[in-house]
Amino acid sequence: MKKHLKSAIAISLLPQIILVKWLGSHTDWIENYYSDGIYPFVSKVFRTVFGWVPFSVGDILYLILGILAITYVYRNRRRIWKNKLLFMRDIVMVLAIAYFTFHLMWGFNYYREPLRSKLQLTETKDYQELVDFTRRLIQKTNEVQFKITKDTAKIVTIPYTQNKIIEKSIDGYGQLSEKYSFFTYEQPSAKTSLFSTTLTYMGYAGYLNPFTNEAQVNALLPNFRFPVVTGHEIGHQLGYSAENETNFIGYLVTVNSGDDYFKYTGYAYALGYCLNDVRRGDSEIFNNLLGELNGGVQLNFQEMSNFWNSYENPMEPVFKSIFNSFLKANNQSQGIKSYNAVVSLLVAYHRENPL
Repeated sequence: MKKHLKSAIAISLLPQIILVKWLGSHTDWIENYYSDGIYPFVSKVFRTVFGWVPFSVGDILYLILGILAITYVYRNRRRIWKNKLLFMRDIVMVLAIAYFTFHLMWGFNYYREPLRSKLQLTETKDYQELVDFTRRLIQKTNEVQFKITKDTAKIVTIPYTQNKIIEKSIDGYGQLSEKYSFFTYEQPSAKTSLFSTTLTYMGYAGYLNPFTNEAQVNALLPNFRFPVVTGHEIGHQLGYSAENETNFIGYLVTVNSGDDYFKYTGYAYALGYCLNDVRRGDSEIFNNLLGELNGGVQLNFQEMSNFWNSYENPMEPVFKSIFNSFLKANNQSQGIKSYNAVVSLLVAYHRENPL
C-alpha cells in the first residue's frame, strides 16, 4: 500500500469518530436506516456464510490476525525501532479500518432507540415495587425448582448438552417472535467459543463477534447459566447492543420457552440481579428475602459463585476495566454496570405482564 494512502486512511480515524457521534445523536435515523435497514441484511449474510460451520470462524480469524501481528513486529523490529512514527501511523491506519468495519457490521446498534420504546415500557426506581416483584420472582423460582426436583433442598441439574441448549434457545426465539416479531431469528449462527478458557479467566460468559456475526458462548459455563447467556448473545446478534437489554432478552427467551429447565434458569438469572438491587437498598430486607429461597436454588447460586471464584486472577479486573471503558465509549454511560440495569426493565415488563 502506498504511503500517501496509508496516511490518508490513518487521518480518517478522527473524522470517522466525529461522524459516528453525530449520527449517533439521531437515534431515529440509526433505528430506521441502520438497525432496521442495513444491519439485518448484513447480519443475515454473515450468519448464512458462517452459521453452518461447527466451530467459531471468528475465533480462528482473531488467532490468525494475532499471530500475523506478532510475526510482523518480530521480523521488522529493527525497522520499526528506526521508524517509530511510521509504525504508529500504520497502527492508527489499522485502527481506522477496524473502526469503520466495526460500525458498518454491528457497532451503530449502540445508538439505536432503547428496547423499552419498542415494548412501550415505563421504567421506574420504586424500591417497594422492586421488593414486591423480587418476592414474586422468588415464588416462581421456588415453584419451578420443586417441580423439577420434587425436593426443595436439591440442586437443579440441566440434563441437556450445550448443542441441545443452543437448539432450544433458537426454538425459544421462534416462540418469542410470535408475540414480538422483532425478535425473529433466522439463519442461526450460535456456537461455543474456542477461547472459552481465556474468556473465563477474563470473567466473560460470552461475546458476539461483530466481524463474523457469530454468537459465542463460553463452553466452560455451568449448564445452569448456559441457556440465558445463549439467549443474551443471540440478542446482540439481532442488533440489540445494550447489555441490560440483551440480559432482558435472554430472560424473555428462556422463561417463554415452554421448557421447565429453561424457565428455571431464566427466573433464577433475573432473581440474582433483583436481589443485588434489594441488598443495595436495605440489607435486612435482602436477608429476609434470601431466607425465602429453596435450598436447591441457593445451591445453584453457590454453583455459579464457585465457578467464577475458581478462575479469579489478578488480570480479570484489568479486562473488566477495559470493557467498561469500551462500553462507555459506545453510548453506554453506565459502562459495565449497565448489566444490572436489567432490573428496571424486568419490573416494568411484569407490571404489564404479571408473573
